[in-house]
Amino acid sequence: MAACVSRVELSVSCRSLLDRDLGSRSDPLCVLLQDAGGGRWAELDRTEKIKNCQDPEFCKKLVVDYYFEKVQKLKFGVYDIDNESFDLNDDDYLGGIECTLGQVVSSSVFTRPLELKQGKPAGKGTITISAEEIKDTRIVHLEIEAQNLDKKDVFGKSDPFLEFYKQNDAGTWQLTYRSEVIKNNLNPCWRKFSVPLQTFCGGDFNKPIKVQCADHDSDGSHDLIGTLETTLAQMQTAGAGSLVEYECIHPEKKQKKKNYKNSGIIRIKSCKIETEYSFLDYVMGGCQINFTVGVDFTASNGDPKSPDSLHYISPDGINEYLIAIWSVGSVVQDYDTDKLFPAFGFGAQVPPSWQVSHEFALNFNPSNPYCQGIQGIVDAYRQILPQIRLYGPTNFSPIINHVARFAAHSLQQGTAAAPREALSQMVLAEVPKQLVSFYKWQGWPPLKLPEIKATQIQASPGYL
Repeated sequence: MAACVSRVELSVSCRSLLDRDLGSRSDPLCVLLQDAGGGRWAELDRTEKIKNCQDPEFCKKLVVDYYFEKVQKLKFGVYDIDNESFDLNDDDYLGGIECTLGQVVSSSVFTRPLELKQGKPAGKGTITISAEEIKDTRIVHLEIEAQNLDKKDVFGKSDPFLEFYKQNDAGTWQLTYRSEVIKNNLNPCWRKFSVPLQTFCGGDFNKPIKVQCADHDSDGSHDLIGTLETTLAQMQTAGAGSLVEYECIHPEKKQKKKNYKNSGIIRIKSCKIETEYSFLDYVMGGCQINFTVGVDFTASNGDPKSPDSLHYISPDGINEYLIAIWSVGSVVQDYDTDKLFPAFGFGAQVPPSWQVSHEFALNFNPSNPYCQGIQGIVDAYRQILPQIRLYGPTNFSPIINHVARFAAHSLQQGTAAAPREALSQMVLAEVPKQLVSFYKWQGWPPLKLPEIKATQIQASPGYL
C-alpha cells in the first residue's frame, strides 16, 4: 500500500515568553525536532530570530512531511538567542512542548503552555501552532516601494518595514511575510521578495490580504505607520510600467483628525506568479543523472595493507570507499537508463611509467572508462587497488574538468548541462535542490514525455 504523505507548513507564535536578557527583552527563535528513536531528536527546521520580543509571531514557516499512517512525535523548543552560533546549547531555553504532528494537523489552532521540563511551566508562556497543507507549488514575486511615509523618529525620519497577513478561515490574520528594515527613509524601496502562493494567500487570489507598515524600534516597540487591505488579484495588475497604489492609513489618526488624508502611499511595482517545479517534476519529465565517480588514491589515505587505511579491504570485502560507492551509487543509478558510469582515480602512480596521474580510468581503459552498473565500479576498484601506488598531491580538478567536457558536449547537442561549480562536490541529499535550482535559473520547465525527447544532465562527481 502506498504511503499517504503530504507536505505541511507550520505557523508558530508565542505569548508571554520568559525574559532572560538584562536591560532588554528576549530574542526568541523556535526550533522543530522530530523523534529519531532511542531517545534522540533530529532537527527538522527552525524559524528566524526576533529581537526584543516576548510575544513573537514567527514569519518563517516550519515545513515537515506528514504521514497519516505514522505517529510523528515532535518537539518545539524556544530559545533566547544571544550570539551568531548555530548551536543552541549555549542559548537560554525559554520552554518547549512535545506533541504529535497528528495533534497539530487535526486542530485548527493548537495552543499549549510552554514547559522548561516536564511538569515545570515556563512562566505564563504559551505556544500556538497552526498547520496548512502545501498543495500549490506556485510562487509570488513582489517589488514594493512607498512614498511620503509619516515621520516617526524624533531625531530622524522613520525606519520602515512591511508585514503581510492573510485572513484565515476563522477570520483572524496570520503573518505570511516580513520585509527588511530600511533605515531613515520616508520613500523606501524594499528588496524584491518571493513567497509561496500557498503561504501568501492559500492559493486564493481573492482572499483578503492586509499589509502593515511600521517604524522599527530596536527595543521591539515598533510604531505603526499605517495599514491597507487588498487581494492578490488586485496586486497582479502591477507591472510593465503600471503601478498599483494604495493609501497607507493609520486607523487612530483617521478617526481623530478631520483633515487626515493618509500616512503615505504604498506602491506595487511588480507582481508575478511562477510555478516552482520540484525535482520529481524533472525526473518524471525525463531528466537523466549521469553519475561519475572519482576515487582519491593519495598517500594521505594510508597504506592499503594497514587496517587504519581508508583503502584497507576488510576480511568481509569492504572498506570506506566501497561503502561510499554503494551508498551513493545505489540511489543515483535509478536515474540513469544505460547504467554505464565513468569511474576515475587521482593522486596515484600508475603503471607502466609509474608517473603520478590525476585522471586515470579505474578499468585502465582511457578511451572507454565506463563501468557496467555500480558492481562494475566496485569490481574495477578492487582490481586496480593492488596495481597502483598511492602518492599525491590531492588534485581532483582534472576529473571535474573531464565531466565538465561531457556537460559541454551535451549542451552543444541541445540537452541540459549543469555547471560544475554547482555540482562538483555535491552530496546525495543536495542533488534534487541543485538540479532544480539550475533549471529554474535557466528558465527550463520540466519536459512532458513522450511528446518531447528526454532531457539529460551531466552531474559532476562528488569525490569519494
